Amino acid sequence: MTSKVDRSGSCILAGLALATMIACIMPQASANEANKRMADASALVSTDTASRAAPQATRRAVARAEKGPYYVDFRARTAASWGHAFVWYGKTSERAVEVAGLTPAGDTWSYVLGYFTWVPSETGASYGDLDPDYLTASYRVYLNEADAKRVFAYIEKLKASSPVWNAETTNCTGFIGDIAEYMGLKVPNRWQRPENFVNSLKEMNGGRQMVRLSAE
Repeated sequence: MTSKVDRSGSCILAGLALATMIACIMPQASANEANKRMADASALVSTDTASRAAPQATRRAVARAEKGPYYVDFRARTAASWGHAFVWYGKTSERAVEVAGLTPAGDTWSYVLGYFTWVPSETGASYGDLDPDYLTASYRVYLNEADAKRVFAYIEKLKASSPVWNAETTNCTGFIGDIAEYMGLKVPNRWQRPENFVNSLKEMNGGRQMVRLSAE
């Protein structure tokens, strides 16, 4: 009888000891598992954040690269008649701009006469070209340095080789149309209002912002 009680007591004690060991082990295992899950979750969040940030950074870098350091801005403004079309060109990091456009030289009489024959022209900035209040349309495209040198040289050559103006044949939209064509842009009908011409130029080219000249 005594031996049975001792054996039973020993079994009870052994069971209690085992239960105590399990109770001590289980919380530790749960804590380790929780820590592991938190670490995995943190790693997942970090990876996801990085994956989202990387494309954004890439897009910003591409956007900066797509806006080259030089530009040509095709512009139209109001005038006493139908308006005037011209270009701004220069470097994006500088406030100063160059202006090119074809206008009749002299007073109103030269302009009126230019509807019937050719009259002497001017190809630089004219009144209102630098005033944003007169602006009616604008389409700016960007160039890298090598292409800008070629385009700017062409503009200067065009200015020097355009001695006359005529409202029907040798006018301001035709002048900036020559520049756009040299740059490889699609050019609309040149005999239309300057505002419509610039807007059509932008639309026909899908509003593209970067122009790259083909290698010669």
